[in-house]
Amino acid sequence: MWIVTGGAGLIGSAVVWQWNRNGIDDILIVDHLGESDKWKNLRALRYNDYLEKDQFFQMLADGVFDHAPIEGIMHLGACSSTTERDATYLIHNNFQYTVKLAEFAVKRNIRMIYASSCATYGDGSLGYKDDEDAIEQLRPLNMYGYSKQMFDLYAKRRGWLKHLVGCKFSNVYGPNEFHKAGMRSVVLRAYEQISATGKMGLFKSYNPEYADGEFKRDFLYVKDAVKMLWHLACVNTASCGLYNIGSGRAETWNSLARAAFDALGKPCNIEYIEMPEHLRDRYQYYTCSEMDKLHAAGYTEEAASLADSVRDYLVNYCLPGKYLGDE
Repeated sequence: MWIVTGGAGLIGSAVVWQWNRNGIDDILIVDHLGESDKWKNLRALRYNDYLEKDQFFQMLADGVFDHAPIEGIMHLGACSSTTERDATYLIHNNFQYTVKLAEFAVKRNIRMIYASSCATYGDGSLGYKDDEDAIEQLRPLNMYGYSKQMFDLYAKRRGWLKHLVGCKFSNVYGPNEFHKAGMRSVVLRAYEQISATGKMGLFKSYNPEYADGEFKRDFLYVKDAVKMLWHLACVNTASCGLYNIGSGRAETWNSLARAAFDALGKPCNIEYIEMPEHLRDRYQYYTCSEMDKLHAAGYTEEAASLADSVRDYLVNYCLPGKYLGDE
């Protein structure tokens, strides 16, 4: 059995989709559905059982899973909002839950892959290299990034990075993110804005080194992300430590916008808007994941181009209102 926490979310449901494509459906999905539309991400997927996260962690504490035949754990459940201000909530939800699950996995010698984040790299002044020896020097710009950094450091101090795989995700987008409200990717926002108004808004630059729309991100299509996770989870099962999960390319917001307009067959019409003041001093103007470590672990497939990924997402999922598994 595989346990996938956050299994109804963007990356989690894509993991279940990828595992299904490889013939695996003995999966326990753990999440918190609440009143969101995340349940729609599960409709086309095959899995054995579903548990709400609080029930799962209580059962974990009660020893219910102590002798269960668990092949691996994909821990993706977390608050992923980079603007979340409640540090206590992030500590509890992102850090302490991960500690509990990691303690269980290490004690049982169960392979566990968990979600760290590219947000741990802060302003990027120290680079984007997935090197465990240097993580003490990193300074995240927001509490979400720090909640991920806290566990990376905790795991390193306890020697757990010799047993676990921590994945530093870059900007992942793709099908099954319709539920994400304010945390929807800019690709999905582009689809919504262009469809409704024929134009798209991008933040103005407040960094003299970058023109409007020319700051850069490592954008990664979720289909590529889960291929990388499959490799780390099920192909190279000797891999441990921290790994970047990204495209290895830094591309501008303008390029992303143009790809969206092209995919929808609309003329490019970008409007530059003011960035909220609370973001201006903690905004990442450049991210680009170094991918040498993952390649050295045997994953050599190049991520799909931004243009091809955006087209696949908008044309094959957004326009017809489809989810992964509806293909």
